[in-house]
Amino acid sequence: MQNHRFEWSVIRHYLTHDTILRGLVVTLELTAVSMALGIALGVVLAVMRLSPNPVVSSLSWLYIWFFRGTPVFVQILFWFNIATLYPRIGIGLPFGGPQLTHLNLTTLISPFAAGVLALGLNEGAYMSEIVRAGIISVDEGQTEAASALGMTRLLTLRRVVLPQAMRVIIPPTGNETISMLKTTSLVSAIAVYELLGAAQNIYNNTYQVTALLIVASIWYLAVTSVLSVGQYYLERHYARGSRDLQPTMIGRWWASVRDLSPLYRRGSQ
Repeated sequence: MQNHRFEWSVIRHYLTHDTILRGLVVTLELTAVSMALGIALGVVLAVMRLSPNPVVSSLSWLYIWFFRGTPVFVQILFWFNIATLYPRIGIGLPFGGPQLTHLNLTTLISPFAAGVLALGLNEGAYMSEIVRAGIISVDEGQTEAASALGMTRLLTLRRVVLPQAMRVIIPPTGNETISMLKTTSLVSAIAVYELLGAAQNIYNNTYQVTALLIVASIWYLAVTSVLSVGQYYLERHYARGSRDLQPTMIGRWWASVRDLSPLYRRGSQ
């Protein structure tokens, strides 16, 4: 760590640089919007996959098969270049009716929008399997009881099944969110200046590559740590009432210190 090539003074200078902080904000926006899109799609696809209708179930399976089977980096490049296939999309009445309006994809799908579409649609395929596992984990007797009370399938899902499935859904969803935070670095390839893109933009001019990569890594570690803490307490919230609910990390530390403290043991006697 004493190696002068680490350039700690450069790292300290750029750690709170305006360009880096703006890139960090873009990274957080990409993560939040893409995860929101992925979770919403995941719930819909999971319900479709469990549908007794074979057509609906097959459509969900095909979506998951396609987006899990192609690299997310390829999907990012595809959405960025989608305007080369469809420069304009017309919206009109069917069966030869008049065209009401048209969309210019060249201007509509910006690099940021392309990144959100690629990351969100890809995440939806993975979230659907997570949500499906959570739904399956709920005892079928809960659904049968809700049906006996006259609740519709959608109401049963919203009021009975999903609240109980959250205990299974939350841990992998937290992991997916942390993974999404790091995956956003791929959109730097389509000129979106998120955290890594901002660091690259600086070191392309200053040639201080290693120092800027360390700056980006420090911010990724910081945000990942915050998300990990949030995930931990969110899991505890949905695990309330569970027999295997463990004490918090602070509680475990305090218990170990208390047990080792001779003053505490003497006072308890």
